[in-house]
Amino acid sequence: MEPAVVVAVGSTNPVKREAVELALERFEPTVVTAAVESGVSEQPRSIEETVTGAENRARRALAATDADYGIGLEGGVARIDGVPGLSLIMWAAATDGDRLERGGGPTLRLPDAIAERLDGGGELGPVLDDRRGTDGLAEAEGAAGVLTGGLTDRTRALAEAVACAAGPFVADAGTHTTS
Repeated sequence: MEPAVVVAVGSTNPVKREAVELALERFEPTVVTAAVESGVSEQPRSIEETVTGAENRARRALAATDADYGIGLEGGVARIDGVPGLSLIMWAAATDGDRLERGGGPTLRLPDAIAERLDGGGELGPVLDDRRGTDGLAEAEGAAGVLTGGLTDRTRALAEAVACAAGPFVADAGTHTTS
């Protein structure tokens, strides 16, 4: 990525926009948002579905704008081999229209009581809002903030996924594979 780039985020959620701005701040990008569909369920329930949602958002954000890059962010839950319980996962995808890169963010084990409600069909944001008596957690500190006692938050966690997805565009292109 070079200075003066325009980056389109495949969501109008202010936390996702802030995550992209945070991850790419040294490039001082112009960040625009595009209301696009993820093409996956509201609560993705596997790594594959979560990554697919991020990829779809990245491609669709780029197609919907005149941006140089499209960034898609998706949070989901998954059972991961070798890790007990249900985990919160975060994935990002970045595209310039030719190349598509993906990167994961932090993975956090969900408390069993939360996992049980999700296994029953609930969505993480509303389940946490219900348990905490709040509204709009997904557009604030997010589950990452709640589950880490503020050691991180949704913006910083998603920014790590963005950095991992966009990083290959910044690093020596000869050391990375494409799509």
